[in-house]
Amino acid sequence: MNIESYTSKGPSVVTIGTFDGVHIGHQKIVNRLITLGTKERLNSVILTFFPHPRMVLQKDSDIKLINTIDERSQILERLGLDYLLIKKFTIDFSRLSAEEFVTKVLVNRLNAKKIIIGYDHRFGRNRNADINDLIKYGEEFGFEVEEISAQDINDVAVSSTKIRKALLNGDITKANKYLGYPFMLTGTIIEGKGIGKQLGYPTANVSIEESYKLIPKHGSYIVKSVIDGNTVFGMMNIGFNPTVNGVKESIEVHFFNFDASLYNQKIQIDILERIRDEEKFQSIEDLKYQLEKDKSFSLNFIKNYHAK
Repeated sequence: MNIESYTSKGPSVVTIGTFDGVHIGHQKIVNRLITLGTKERLNSVILTFFPHPRMVLQKDSDIKLINTIDERSQILERLGLDYLLIKKFTIDFSRLSAEEFVTKVLVNRLNAKKIIIGYDHRFGRNRNADINDLIKYGEEFGFEVEEISAQDINDVAVSSTKIRKALLNGDITKANKYLGYPFMLTGTIIEGKGIGKQLGYPTANVSIEESYKLIPKHGSYIVKSVIDGNTVFGMMNIGFNPTVNGVKESIEVHFFNFDASLYNQKIQIDILERIRDEEKFQSIEDLKYQLEKDKSFSLNFIKNYHAK
């Protein structure tokens, strides 16, 4: 929800951050926030900024994030958070003084009674205020400040870095371990060239709108989606399809035992396991043979996945 749309007048417990990935380190903080909110009858609120401040201040359009804003919101809602509030990050907003940020946003807009924040968090123009300043403002404006320990902060930072690196290396097992849930891609099904169908493996071509979304290393993966309320498994290829002289990166999913049309539907794809790197085969027959092996590997994985 955009922060300008937030209308609750009730008191809140607030934390501030990107929370990209909402991984196991973040979840520890979010659970603390929700527990406090329930215990003290406060709205649990995460305040986040988008676009990412680096995109605005450093013109760094190459930043890749683990989640889109919609994915992040969905995960946090599932955890039990009351509100994820998004403040549009602009040059003008970056120039707010620390006191202006506290009064206009935390006090007047969010009615914050408790703020959970990292010991190293900095805010205000030129990021010149820290947790000690926030504690002083709390005494002035009537809110408490709870510090997130250095250990918890390190857990969060290290996990985010490891997840991004793991995904770019194709290590989906490690990424999912740190996330605490399967890494997801969310996009719209568009019409492809029909090459998969010719090979006996019709595919759904996924178009992801958000250019900032991190895409894992090229290769083949085992995936699952919920379609019309049913869980459907499949295998996905990310890459250029070099055997058939592809020139554009694509994301294509072949769902097992599924033949309904998905064109123009929005779909979430959970990535469960990596199968192999993408490679260029000598012939179409060699590719079809490999796809059979991929399918066999996938079905065996899915059978064990069901048994967990």
